[in-house]
Amino acid sequence: MKKLKEHDRLAKTRSMVIDAIAQNMHLYGITPSAGRLYGLLFFSDKPLTLDEMKEELGMSKTSMSNSVRSLLDLNMVEKVWVKGERKDLYSIRDDWYQVFFDYFTIRWRTAITMNSTAMEKSISKLNELIDDPNTTEAVREQALTDMKKLQERLDYYDWQNRLLDSFETKDILNFVPIEKKND
Repeated sequence: MKKLKEHDRLAKTRSMVIDAIAQNMHLYGITPSAGRLYGLLFFSDKPLTLDEMKEELGMSKTSMSNSVRSLLDLNMVEKVWVKGERKDLYSIRDDWYQVFFDYFTIRWRTAITMNSTAMEKSISKLNELIDDPNTTEAVREQALTDMKKLQERLDYYDWQNRLLDSFETKDILNFVPIEKKND
């Protein structure tokens, strides 16, 4: 009877962490279901198959597959190979610092590239508008103002890219070192 109570207490403490992770997965742009899956893998002693995860969490196979795919795309989970096992196995990536670096750079580089490309195209069109002798002075002035705003934003994106470079090279750790508490 005592063992059951201890097991229940352990399960409750794990459940608290899993629930917190699930609630905060929106920060990564993924569902709470993926968060629960991540929490399950975090506490697992071994890599798990989709069937094992499905059974443990009571999720549909489709939901489970989508959650695993989302976590794989963010490099938070990895597929692992175990000799003699024919099914795919998954575990979390243990280096949380690298997971953060990967997530941050993957998401932000995508946004920076999309925004920068649109702004560069816009600047090109604005230059055409400014150079057109038929453009009124009022429109030309507004186009120049817009170009200045866009160039300032491109400078900002350049700074963001350099920040992301420091994540990828881990130079950021020279300014914000990883400090591990001694056990």
